[in-house]
Amino acid sequence: MSFDPAQAVRLAHETLDIEAAAVLGLKSQLDGGFAQAVKLVLQTSGRVVVMGMGKSGHVGRKIAATLASTGTPAMFVHPAEASHGDLGMIQAADAVLAISNSGESAEFTAILPLVKRLGAPLIAMTGNTQSTLARYADIVLHSGVEKEACPLNLAPTASTTAQMALGDALAVALLDARGFKAEDFARSHPGGSLGRRLLTRVADVMRSGSDVPRAAPEALFSALMREISDKGMGAAAIVDEENQVLGIFTDGDLRRLVETGRDLRTLTAREVMRPHPLVISQTALAAEAADMMERNRVTVLLVLDETGKLCGALSSNDLMRAKVI
Repeated sequence: MSFDPAQAVRLAHETLDIEAAAVLGLKSQLDGGFAQAVKLVLQTSGRVVVMGMGKSGHVGRKIAATLASTGTPAMFVHPAEASHGDLGMIQAADAVLAISNSGESAEFTAILPLVKRLGAPLIAMTGNTQSTLARYADIVLHSGVEKEACPLNLAPTASTTAQMALGDALAVALLDARGFKAEDFARSHPGGSLGRRLLTRVADVMRSGSDVPRAAPEALFSALMREISDKGMGAAAIVDEENQVLGIFTDGDLRRLVETGRDLRTLTAREVMRPHPLVISQTALAAEAADMMERNRVTVLLVLDETGKLCGALSSNDLMRAKVI
C-alpha cells in the first residue's frame, strides 16, 4: 500500500464537488410534494416517526433530532426493530418519514403494509421514485443523486448528504411555518450556551437583599469603603431612604479620587458618588446586561425593580459564574 498526498487531496476535492452538486441538484427535484409534506406534518397531531436502514438510518436519527429541536415532535424507529415490536410506537395520529435511497430495503418492504394499515400517512424520501417505498407513500420526496462520491460508486456518500440536506430543508420550512423563534429554540436547549443567553434573566443571577452594596448619601467615606470591601463587588450604590438610586462609587472612582489629593476622611458618599449610573431592569435578559457592560466598559450594573427602586446588583463575575459570558 502506497500513500500519495496529492491523490488524497484530489479525491477530497472531487468528493466535495460531487456532494455539493448532489445538494444543489435537489433544487430541480423539489416539486409540490415538498410543500404537501410540510402541510401534512403541520396538520399531524402526533409525532413524525423517522425510519431508515443503514446509513440512511444514521441520517434519519439526525433528522429526527433536528425536527424535535425546532418545534416538530419527532422520534426515530429502526425498521428492523419495528418488525419485532417497535411498530407499536407508531400511532395513526403520527406521520412516518421513511428514508431509503433504493426504496427497496427488505426491512422496509416487510412493514410498509402494516404502516399503511395503521392509518399513519407515509412520506418517502428516496432516490428511486418507482420503488416499492415510493408506491406505498402518500408523498414522495425525491432525494436521488447522479452518482456517489465513492470512487466505486457504492458507499452511500452523496446520497446521504442529499438526504441530510433535504431533511434540514424540511425542518427549516416547518420551523418557519410554525413561527418558531430563538426563544423557542433556547427552551429545548436549556443546557447549551444559547439557552443560557436567551433564558437567563438578570433576576436569576443578580445579588439581592443584604448582598447588595449600598450606602446613604450622608454616610462617611470610611463607611462607604467598608461597605464596598464587605460586599466584594468593587462598587456600592448610593441610595436615598426610599431606595431610589442617586449614584454609584466604584474602585475606579476611588483611584481617580486619590489622585486629586483631597482629604478623604471628611467626605461623604454624596460628595464622591458618580450620578446617573448605568442601571438595568431585573426582568432584562442577562445577555443584555453583558452587552451593556461591554459597550460601556464597566463591570458592575445596578438593578431596578418595576417601580424603579434598587433591588439588586450584577457584576461581570456573576455573569461568568452563570456561564452567560
